[in-house]
Amino acid sequence: MSTPPPPADAAGSARKASAEEVLGAAGITRRAVGPAESSAASRAWWDADADDYQAEHGAFLGDADFVWCPERLREADAHLLGDPAGLRGRTVLEVGCGAASCGRWLVRAGARVVGLDLSAGMLRQARAADRRTGTAVPLVQADAGAVPLRDGCVDAAFSAFGAVPFVADARAVMREVARVLRPGAPWVFAVNHPVRWMFPDDPGPDGLTVSQSYFDRTPYAEVDEAGRVVYVEHHRTISDRVADVVGAGLVLEGIVEPAWPDDLDEVWGQWSPLRGALFPGTAIFCCRRPVTTGAPP
Repeated sequence: MSTPPPPADAAGSARKASAEEVLGAAGITRRAVGPAESSAASRAWWDADADDYQAEHGAFLGDADFVWCPERLREADAHLLGDPAGLRGRTVLEVGCGAASCGRWLVRAGARVVGLDLSAGMLRQARAADRRTGTAVPLVQADAGAVPLRDGCVDAAFSAFGAVPFVADARAVMREVARVLRPGAPWVFAVNHPVRWMFPDDPGPDGLTVSQSYFDRTPYAEVDEAGRVVYVEHHRTISDRVADVVGAGLVLEGIVEPAWPDDLDEVWGQWSPLRGALFPGTAIFCCRRPVTTGAPP
């Protein structure tokens, strides 16, 4: 799903209105949300929100462009997956592909891409973009914690905000990705920068004051009148993310924290020039399955 919406800021409220109405969102809470409940909520939310999300962010993301984050870092410049020429003819997995704009860019660069997403609504947007562009991405509807691909069949994998922040058991995702990667293959994923958890989701001055503990990992959830979770995000610290990567048998090669560009004045939910000048909004983890003969743990 590429970049996510902010959970509760005023700038995102109009866009979220239809999804909240469809799902009956009635309140905000902080409580434990397990993998099954989290998966069900995310599937329903993104099915309901797909059209609005694409209407609001589609122009920024493009139909065939690989943008990692609201800071406008592009794979064409960053080469976090390596030289695009090296992916020609190679199999690349996009986890949480949404409308598959990133995957479509890779297809045009010569890669063989599989786009995986939990939401049928977002995959419907991907098929529409296929028709608009004439560039098709093979799509699979599945949970990121249960990738329906055989062991060692993928030459690279990535997620540009599309899954990891919404998954209760992120280590399960890391293990699944490690399983399908060939030895030596890269896995790069972007998430909201963990320091953002401390601040209100407000792009203005009110979003500059710490309001909660960085170490509080209780999920943010929106619920209906019966208490059913309809939207959820899961916070992990930097060390948690590192532990998940290492625990899956992957090697962490680096973390990219994109700076806010001087010429970017667009506000994206909680991301804004004001906040971007002071602290990072995105963390991109660059990992690799080691070249070994053994299977990942």
